[in-house]
Amino acid sequence: MIAGLDGLRFSHWQAEQREDGVLVLSFDRAGESVNTFAQDVLIELDSLLERLALDPPQAVVLRSAKAKGFIAGADIREFREFDAKGTIGDSIRRGQQVFQRLAELPCPTVAAIHGFCMGGGTEIALACDYRVASNDPSTRIGLPEVKLGIYPGWGGSVRLPRLVGAPAAFDMMLTGRSLSASAARATGLVDQVSEPALLVDTAATLARKGRQRPFKQRFLGWLTNTWPARQLLAPVLVKQVARKARREHYPAPYAMIETWRRSGGGTQALLAAERKSVVKLAATPTARNLTRVFFLQERLKGLGGKDHGVTRLHVVGAGVMGGDIATWSAYKGFQVTLQDREQPYIDKALARAQELFAKKVKDDNKRPEVAARLQSDLEGAGAAQADLVIEAIIEDADAKRGLYAQVEPKLKPDALLTSNTSSIPLTELREGIRRPDRFAGLHYFNPVSQMPLVEIVRHDAMAPETEKRLAAFCRALDKLPVPVAGTPGFLVNRLLFPYMLEAATAYSEGVPGAAIDKAAVRFGMPMGPIELIDTVGLDVASGVGQELAPFLGLEIPPALATPPEPGKRGKKDGQGLYAWENGKPKKPELPKDYEAPEDLEDRLVLALLNEAVAALHEGVVEDADLLDAGVIFGTGFAPFRGGPIQYIRETGADALREKLRALQAKHGDRFAPRPGWDAAALRP
Repeated sequence: MIAGLDGLRFSHWQAEQREDGVLVLSFDRAGESVNTFAQDVLIELDSLLERLALDPPQAVVLRSAKAKGFIAGADIREFREFDAKGTIGDSIRRGQQVFQRLAELPCPTVAAIHGFCMGGGTEIALACDYRVASNDPSTRIGLPEVKLGIYPGWGGSVRLPRLVGAPAAFDMMLTGRSLSASAARATGLVDQVSEPALLVDTAATLARKGRQRPFKQRFLGWLTNTWPARQLLAPVLVKQVARKARREHYPAPYAMIETWRRSGGGTQALLAAERKSVVKLAATPTARNLTRVFFLQERLKGLGGKDHGVTRLHVVGAGVMGGDIATWSAYKGFQVTLQDREQPYIDKALARAQELFAKKVKDDNKRPEVAARLQSDLEGAGAAQADLVIEAIIEDADAKRGLYAQVEPKLKPDALLTSNTSSIPLTELREGIRRPDRFAGLHYFNPVSQMPLVEIVRHDAMAPETEKRLAAFCRALDKLPVPVAGTPGFLVNRLLFPYMLEAATAYSEGVPGAAIDKAAVRFGMPMGPIELIDTVGLDVASGVGQELAPFLGLEIPPALATPPEPGKRGKKDGQGLYAWENGKPKKPELPKDYEAPEDLEDRLVLALLNEAVAALHEGVVEDADLLDAGVIFGTGFAPFRGGPIQYIRETGADALREKLRALQAKHGDRFAPRPGWDAAALRP
């Protein structure tokens, strides 16, 4: 029995004494595939550390016994329960106390990090004297709490600035970005980088011999946290944050900077200030809604499992969407053939692919292997070997059906045929298809490499197994699948179109585009709808409008009534509703005395919310959570509001319906409340 630990039994921690006197403490949370910190885990660790403090070994190495990852952070499920009970303060206090007990052990301590190390995992590593990380590509170290509307509350916001200096620390904490082992080593967060097989030995050697951190790192950590430096740096950090997030939408970054700026004293005083601030943030609607979004994402990740049965993929249509779908699939490990009616279209797509591979594949030696997975296929021979075919040609039902008639006879018996259509009902497209059970929509969003959502579009003849395979395929691409009904526009475009249409209507009335965009961004949208129309392309927006307007009973305003002139399709041509330069819109400045219409924001937002209620009522998705998830991840709808349905619940369905009636009286029947506003799903 290891000295100091006799008589104790552990569920989540294992202690092993090495011959060199170093104690290896392995974290292996019982009953879970991933290590996370629940309260019973922390209580057990506290008891263990208390014994070690009384009878310390020569050194302690902290590692994960899980094959995948170090520690993913706090158990967010438990965190949400504590919020409901009003006991978050107690849970944060316990985490701080346990990690501080680790920091005060009278022997050297080293965190041996392999795989993901997030949130509380990084905070416990910061409480150790040293950190060693494996050079495996899976090793990523980060503090992503800001994405949940809070910031590191178990000592991370206290220890990291003192370790690596305030600028580097706040870059990590304000963005939520994670670092590779080598990047963490460069900042001073990690002391050594090791081969995975040598990680524990390297950590044990470091624990026994110690290491003097470079003077520059120590000096930077001290200097940038002095009172004068905090007063100088804090306003600079606030300006950086303000360029990306409004204080009223995302209070956590501002609260973290302010707490750091004004807090002084010893470690306990700093921990108390951190705790008080984080507890306050945890009770905000922003934190609760961002936590909800986290669970929505986890739900989408859980769809479909892993059995997709796809090795080879054939994409027909080498335009922006088809080419980028093929490129992303090759990057993610699939063998892909890309077909179009003329070779120059394929060549352009392959050139774009090389640009993405150059950005994503950092190892020059591996890039040719990735690029080789994407093959030009003018004649379409790859269809016969493909497990999945994705059609991504023009939005024309006749053209698509003609293509299916040519391709389907070539397919293997178990191959899936899918369309990337953005709005055409699947019942129209499946006419003439011999095996409709293996046909589906697979609707990606532009840009494919950045947008996380893919809609799996159903129809009544599709087999359940087809949906499962496609969901699993999406997960293999690191995409989030959401199953939707095959009605016009499906989910995302159906909700987005009335919003964009109302923006175009206001634009046609003479409201400046910059004022319209400003109103939407003020609500929390990632970009304004006029900029969005230009980004999507006026040609695409006009085409979708022709498809959806009759279905939704809406009129198309002059800005979108006809296809745009050549060279004026928006961002891709450098000219649309705005002029574009270097990929950015040149928005004319509004006159200083200009006042936007008082109801402009309501017109935009309620057009989307009204359609969300109708889509939920009609069963476009199975439930309100899937609707919110689809719209957040498919459009960027203000995440801090929790999604359209969650926003309706928090604001009040009755109050919003009254606003719709007021807009209807002023602007017309397009604002008439759609069926579904009485649904129980809209109530808190």
